[in-house]
Amino acid sequence: MQDNLFTQGPPRMTLAEFTAEIGNAIRKSPVLRDAWVTAELSDVRVNGGHCYMEMIEKNQQGQTIAKLRATVWANTYRYLREKFLRATGSEIRTGLKVMVRGAASHHTLYGLSFSISDIDPTYTLGDMERLRREILNRLFQEGLINRNKEIAMPPAPQRIAVVSAEGAAGYGDFINHLEGNTEGFVFYPVLFPAVMQGERTSASVRAALDLIESHKDKWDCVAIVRGGGATTDLNGFDDYELARRVATFPLPVVVGIGHERDRTVLDEIANTRLKTPTAVASFFVDRLRDAYNRAGSLVDYIATYSQDRIIGERRRLDNIETMIPALTQARISAARALLEREMTRIPVLVESRIAGASSRLETIGRVLGVLNGRQIQFAGQRLENLRGRLEMAAENILQRSRNDLTRLEGMVGVLSPANTLSRGYSITRRNGRAVTDASQLKPGERITTELRDGSVDSIVE
Repeated sequence: MQDNLFTQGPPRMTLAEFTAEIGNAIRKSPVLRDAWVTAELSDVRVNGGHCYMEMIEKNQQGQTIAKLRATVWANTYRYLREKFLRATGSEIRTGLKVMVRGAASHHTLYGLSFSISDIDPTYTLGDMERLRREILNRLFQEGLINRNKEIAMPPAPQRIAVVSAEGAAGYGDFINHLEGNTEGFVFYPVLFPAVMQGERTSASVRAALDLIESHKDKWDCVAIVRGGGATTDLNGFDDYELARRVATFPLPVVVGIGHERDRTVLDEIANTRLKTPTAVASFFVDRLRDAYNRAGSLVDYIATYSQDRIIGERRRLDNIETMIPALTQARISAARALLEREMTRIPVLVESRIAGASSRLETIGRVLGVLNGRQIQFAGQRLENLRGRLEMAAENILQRSRNDLTRLEGMVGVLSPANTLSRGYSITRRNGRAVTDASQLKPGERITTELRDGSVDSIVE
């Protein structure tokens, strides 16, 4: 019964047989026997002349969505390596996006893999150019593409923060050319080491720029330099985060990171782009030479201008010196004539002023006479009014005083001792003084009790 179930269901086979069937299915598929595949290379390594790697594909979020082992056998690898290096200037290495031709194969022990037989270098170069265009377009949309270009370069930049790989030939060329200038100009370059190729380029250069910005007042500008190399070695400079950091950097940035044919995103957005580190050094020397020549020209101009002004002023002083006597005599004559004219006018002016003053005094006297009569009359009326008001006020005050005295007289009568005694009260006196507290009396003392009708003498017991 169990055997019938097996014969009616799927076929039974060993794992080796099953994987062999997978291999047969792959070999029978024309698509899998020969195809061009685009992918990103990962974990590339060469061993025994063969090149081993993984081909991966990522989505827009950077997540790996496909992975496949790949191999370039030694006899094919020698040819493909030379072909790719000649076209791109770069080795076949991790991180590159490539288009490779090959066939799928399946080994019963090692599983599925891809055997590469050809490579298209133009795809890799095209992908690099596409990435550059995307980054530049994004910076343009954000309004940053010309930000660093708009920062004015100092006329004589001498304090230079240099971002480069320590010990690199390009950095050495830069320093040697800068310090060996024939004019003897002095520069103050300081190296901020960074990785200048590979996957760590962007993060390393940005870290160096962060350190420079923390002391930005010490520097006139920044120079990012590296020697020439393969086109794909410059991929680290085609990075959005690094490009944005340079575009928004507060100091002008000069780059010299490749040859004339190698243009990265950094070349497009930096303040100044030059071909090589040596060209960058020449740029600084030329700029300092121009500043020196301008300063010399200004000194010459100032000297010439000062000399011309001194000669001109001396001539003007000579002319003035010859004119002073004549001008003095003319001024004295004019002043004397003016004084004579004024002296003839003085008597007339005095007489006129006296006549005017006399007329005004007479007018004022008449006005005062009229005003005094009116004021005396007005003052008499006011005095009469005040007399009547005073008499009335005095009468009112006397009347109120009479009323107050009448009320007080009544109150005194009510509160007088005679009235108090008539109501049945008495007054006890000791030595003529009224006693108000019994504790004040002592036994044997004589007291007098005053009643309404008469008085009584008593001895205190």
